[in-house]
Formats: sequence, C-alpha cells, structure tokens
Amino acid sequence: MVIVGIDPGLAHTGWGVIRSDDRTWQTCAYGCIDTHASQSMAERLRAIYEGVSEVITCYHATHAAIEDVFSGNNVRTAFSLGQARGSALLACSLLETEVGEYPPNTIKQHVVGHGHADKEQVSYMVQMLLGLDHVPQPDHCSDALAIALTHGFMLSRNDLLKEECLS
Repeated sequence: MVIVGIDPGLAHTGWGVIRSDDRTWQTCAYGCIDTHASQSMAERLRAIYEGVSEVITCYHATHAAIEDVFSGNNVRTAFSLGQARGSALLACSLLETEVGEYPPNTIKQHVVGHGHADKEQVSYMVQMLLGLDHVPQPDHCSDALAIALTHGFMLSRNDLLKEECLS
C-alpha cells in the first residue's frame, strides 16, 4: 500500500509518501508544492492540482489522506485553504485514489498520542515512526507524513476489525 499525505495550503502544500510492508512504514519521498502571491488564484490552484497529480502518478499511490479544514478566526485564510484542499481532492478523485480526510486533532492523536500536541512533537514522532535520521523540513512535509501515517493507522485498524469479525 502506498499512501500520499497532503497538508493543503495556498502558498505551500506539503506532501509525503509512505509505503506499508506488513505493519512497518517506510518513507518514499516528501516535498512541497509552492505557489506565489504574484500568481493568479487560478494559476495557484492549477499548480496544486498538477503537483498532487504528479506525486500520485509518480509513486503509484493507492491511497491519499488530506487534512480537513479547521475553523479558524481568519475567514480569508480558511477560504483559501478550502480552495487549495479542493484542488488536491480533485487530483485524487480524477486519478481514482481513495481519500481519507482527518481533522488536525485526530492526526495529532494518532501520531503523538494526544490531540493538542505542538508541531515539534508531531515532527519528532514522524521522525521516530518512520525511522528517519532527521526531522522532515519544512513543517508542511512533516505534517503531510503525519497525515499519511494517520491514514495508514486507520486502514490497519479497520483491517484488524474486519479480521476479528470474520473469526
């Protein structure tokens, strides 16, 4: 199973790809799709769409996971986050990639153990869980890998529950 995690943002959309091999996780790659304020909104959304499409295709991702929109105080920020998310979701849909959506607290709960962890704790646990010799940078990449891990944990848990029901 190959999972791409997506941390959507209009200026920086982080992505991280992990592969599962019998309950162990391996990092395939990670990076960031950057857009600039000088670009039109349409150009920025197209860049996100094309970038996510390229990652899914290049790594033959079978699953994708994306951070859900959180309700923040800044409506403008929430709106542009939603547009970036929409571009990423469109790429997943058109490539027929199964998508899981998770709120930030759920991601933190699954990766760190509590839903109010800070960015440093999440980055550290991503490094430990994936056996990396460094913390993935920038933070958007670490967050994307955390999102991919969360989806992997959820899929593994669902598989275990199915096995229990069948036995």
